[in-house]
Amino acid sequence: MEKLFSLFVATLLLASCKESKPVDLNVMSFNIRYDNQGDSLNSWQYRKDVAAQIIKEQNTDIAGTQEMLMNQLNDLKADLPGYNAIGAGRQDGKEKGEYNAILYRKDRFKEIESGYFWLSETPEAVGSKGWDGACERIATWAILEDISSEKRVFFINTHLDHVGKVARREGVALLLDQTGKLSRGLPVILTGDFNATPDSDVIKRVTDPLNPNRLTHAKDVAIVKSGTDWTFHGFGKVPSECRRFIDYIFVKPNIKVLKHTVIPEELNGKFISDHSVVTAQIVIE
Repeated sequence: MEKLFSLFVATLLLASCKESKPVDLNVMSFNIRYDNQGDSLNSWQYRKDVAAQIIKEQNTDIAGTQEMLMNQLNDLKADLPGYNAIGAGRQDGKEKGEYNAILYRKDRFKEIESGYFWLSETPEAVGSKGWDGACERIATWAILEDISSEKRVFFINTHLDHVGKVARREGVALLLDQTGKLSRGLPVILTGDFNATPDSDVIKRVTDPLNPNRLTHAKDVAIVKSGTDWTFHGFGKVPSECRRFIDYIFVKPNIKVLKHTVIPEELNGKFISDHSVVTAQIVIE
């Protein structure tokens, strides 16, 4: 009986220790730029090595990616054997069209649950196009459990429409509503290319203090900030004064952000993408 009691106490102490241990995460939002042969020397075949390298160099725990086609996902999976991927093509929910894939370290996390929904009036309808959007748009989400601490996080990744103003506005409203329903009160991280600047109505809607599902722009609350005030550069072709900040990492307001960085657009003399990579170092208590 005494041994059983000691084992019980030890189990409780271990559980308490795991629960109280903060979880440090390196998070990334990365618009890959789809495999377009028209990009010439900036096409995927010349960039795929540096794309994988930047994920490794940043010690990325979880990455939200945009504009990835199936062949690009397969390339990254081959170059990043330490990561698992969650994603589906936005056109058919299988392999056709853009993936907004989530990559996560398999030695660090256990996937508890995951899924997709479309940014449209019928989010469960596969391949549905919403409002005035030019394209089908999809959101990928996952509940991941940190193996060491057993703490869980809700991670969601998306790409808002580049044309439809209503689609961006309503898409954000849907994202926040679905996140509130799916996250089960867990810490939330949202990544994506929002095709909207920080002063836009779209981003203000995400951070609206009156919305119970509101999120905080990681850059706004980071202790340390570095990099440019823009993320889209079009492989360096967009004039500096015309470049816009449109790629984001949002977190629940109670998540601490130690550092937010916009990574330089080139690595080893090659453009990583037509967007700069955004990273954040966060702590979940």
